Parts: sequence; structure tokens; C-alpha cells
Amino acid sequence: MRKKALISVSDKTGIIDFAKGLQELGFEIISTGGTKQALQDSGVAVTGISDVTGFPEILDGRVKTLHPNVHGALLARVGEADHLSQIQEHGIQPISVVCVNLYPFKETISKPDVSVEEAIENIDIGGPSMLRSSAKNHEYVAAVVDPADYNTVLTELKETGDVNKETKRWLAAKVFRHTAAYDAMIAEYMTELVQEEQPETVTMTFELKQPLRYGENPHQKAAFYKKPLGSSFSIAHAEQLHGKELSYNNINDADAALQIVREFNQPAAVAVKHSNPCGVGTGETIEAAFSQAYQADPVSIFGGIVALNREVNRETAEQLHEIFLEIVIAPSFTKEALEILTSKKNIRLLTVSFGKKEKAEKKLSSIEGGLLIQDSDEFGFEQADITVPTKRKPTEDEWNALKLGWKVVKHVKSNAIVVSDVQMTLGIGAGQMNRVGSARIALEQAGEKAKGSAMASDAFFPMDDTVEAAAKAGITSIIQPGGSIRDEDSIKKADEYGIAMVFTGVRHFKH
Repeated sequence: MRKKALISVSDKTGIIDFAKGLQELGFEIISTGGTKQALQDSGVAVTGISDVTGFPEILDGRVKTLHPNVHGALLARVGEADHLSQIQEHGIQPISVVCVNLYPFKETISKPDVSVEEAIENIDIGGPSMLRSSAKNHEYVAAVVDPADYNTVLTELKETGDVNKETKRWLAAKVFRHTAAYDAMIAEYMTELVQEEQPETVTMTFELKQPLRYGENPHQKAAFYKKPLGSSFSIAHAEQLHGKELSYNNINDADAALQIVREFNQPAAVAVKHSNPCGVGTGETIEAAFSQAYQADPVSIFGGIVALNREVNRETAEQLHEIFLEIVIAPSFTKEALEILTSKKNIRLLTVSFGKKEKAEKKLSSIEGGLLIQDSDEFGFEQADITVPTKRKPTEDEWNALKLGWKVVKHVKSNAIVVSDVQMTLGIGAGQMNRVGSARIALEQAGEKAKGSAMASDAFFPMDDTVEAAAKAGITSIIQPGGSIRDEDSIKKADEYGIAMVFTGVRHFKH
């Protein structure tokens, strides 16, 4: 009995050579639709699927392979006499190689103006069914879903006349990952379509971007995966122009830097260490903005990651070149800037699309045995219910300083305090177990610069001690959510020192 292979692919990369290789090994090629035509046009002899099923393709091709003559051929345990006699009784001939990849659902829904009808028509039914049948019966069937595996299959067939058992199981695992990812994208699309916010189950899929040398520490294995249709404003979609590969910690810190710099419309620079900003600066030009970010904390920036929201020019590159930095991220680099920065072998230079802001993605946090999902913290100053409970109102400069601090503080690990002026952060207190502890760190870092500056807090003051510390350091304005049962104590303390205090009504915890 002649061996049979079924081929039906949307992605036709390498398929002609694969089919010809199978044909040379004595396989009869069975195919459908466009794949059949492509093979025939290349000189491959092909048996149409209708000749196997005895039934024509119907419903605009929706039904063509859903037939016992196909699935019986894929699911039969040909090593068992009972299965073999049953398929022989019904005139079914087993298929030992299946090469299928699926309708381009991901590519379809990624188009900007795709209709629901077009998306639905690109949900493959027969393809996943054939793949699942053949992968389930992988003891007898080699199920191939990835063009990268064609040579492996052909090589083993040439050497032994069959695909090795271990290879078949490896291919089957790949098939189930492929169909699971495909269904996950469909499920996500349909869930968003019906606006279900908290479905009873959540299935997500991510694609391997790169293996990593290690995780947070050298003894931890790690890899970097990206969401198939994730935001283009992302490290996952960044282009690396120079330097060694990114590490696990680099990726985390680079993401933190990007999320902060996207807060600003004017030229801005952000320096990050251990996922916290150590300096944020703005200015009329990007070189001025970076200068401010550097001056905010010239010690902590050493070995840090810098994100800028404007093209890096020669002047900015010269400043960056003077410091040891792990990564510089920007929309682009001028030729002169690249010449300067690439003289350092190990610095990583990344470009990221700073185009129109896309829909915010959900934030995922893994815990042991579970997953936390929440909306991104996209709440802006314009949306806040701003009130000024103190006797004195902020001046124009104070408002600008408060806004800068408020943009930054939500990206600092709680408890978080940021001291800032109209152009830059002056002190940042992060991750302390009490709020006044964070305030003392931020104020100590700001030093004399705290006089006349603003303070931002990610959450309310449980008592007036933070206001007291701010006042003694010379802070003249404070922005905080308010909402404490002891707000009145903080208001009175602010009035005592002539501080203008703003309530936003919005907390910005970050754990």
C-alpha cells in the first residue's frame, strides 16, 4: 500500500520542496484548495480531497475535510488488528504524514479596519481538527505544523523510512501548542467583541521572542515571550541596533522606563534602576531633558537604563557617552549619535515606536498557583477630581511641579514619594514600609533643592508627620489623593506652614 501524506497550508513557505521530497520517497500527496493548485502548478502530482472523501467541498469551502475517510485515516491505530480491519472494511487508507497550518486569523484581526465577518471567516475548523486527530494518534502519524520542521521529517524518512517515535511526540506537542494558541487568540477576540470583562476562564498565548541567559539571578532559568498582537510601544517590539542581548532584569527595567516616559508630551528623559525611576527630566530640547534627568541623581544613574521620547541627536549622545549605561531607548538615533554611542561595545541601543497611543493592555501578575489581572493605571491628571482644601492655592509654577511629580509617583514602588520642581525630579523615596520613611529618603536626596519644590504622594497621609517633614525641608506644595480619616490633621499642618495642598481623589499604589 502506498504511503499517504495530507498537505493543506495557508503559509506555503517551503511547502513545494517538502511535497516534492515526500513524493520522491513514494508518498501519494493528498491536498485541498489553494494548496492543491500550488502543488500542481509546481509539478507535484496531487490527489484532491474530494477523491478521498467521495464528497465535494461545500459551503464555500467550510466543509471539505470533516469526513470519516479523512479522520478515520488519521485516527486509526494501524498497528492494531481491530482498527486496521475496520478501516479496510470501509475502504479507508491510513495517512502517515499530515502537514497543516491554519487560516491566518492573527494576520486578519491585526488589520486596522477588519470586519467581524472577515474575522469569523478566518476561523479555521477543518485544519485544527486534522491536526488534533493526527497529533492524538502520533504513534502512527507525523503531524507537521511548522515549516522549520520539514527538513527534520524528510531526513528521518530518508534514513529509516519513518519518522522516529520521539520526533512524532515532539511534533505532536508542538501541534497542541499551536492549536491552543490559535484558539486562545480567537477566544480573546470574541471575548473583547462581546465586552466580557471578567470571563469565567482566561486563556492567553505568548510567542517566544528569545531565550535569556538567566532570570533575576544566575541560578534561575528564564525566557522572553511576547504577546502576538501586543502593543507596538513595547520592549517586546523594540528593535535593537547595538549591544549584547538583553537580560531578564534589563527587560523589566526598560519596560518601567518606557511606561514613565510615555507620560510626557514635551521632551523628556527617564533614568531607571531596579524598576524605579532615579531621575526624570524635561526641557525644551531632548539634550536639556536628559541633562535634568542626570542631575536629578548622578549617582544612581550609573549602570542604569535611559528612555527618551525624542530622537537622540549628537549633543544628547555626547552626554550619554560620558556615563556607563546599560540601555538607551528612543524613537530613533541620528547617524552622528549612533557613531558616538556604538563606540561602546556593550551598551544596548533600542528603538521603539512612539506613535499614537494604543489601547491600554491589562496588567498581569503571577502568584504561586494563580494570576492577578487588572486594568493598566492610565488615570491622568485631567481626569482627576482636583480639590484644594488648604487656605493657599498653588502658584502656576507649583501646579507644573505638582503635575510632574504626580506623573512620576505612580510609577514608583509603594510607599512612594516624589519631590520635584517644574522640570525634574529632585528626590524619590520608594518601597518603604511607611510613608514618612519614603518622604525622608526623597527629602534627604533633594537636600537644599527641596526648598520651594513640590511633593507628590501615591496614597493619602495617614497622619500629619509627612507634611511636617515636608514643611521643615522647605516644600511649598503637596499633591496627594486625600481620603484619610485624619485628612483634617494634614490640612491644618499644611495651613500652619503655608503649604498649598492638592487632593486628587485617586490613589496610585504600585506593588
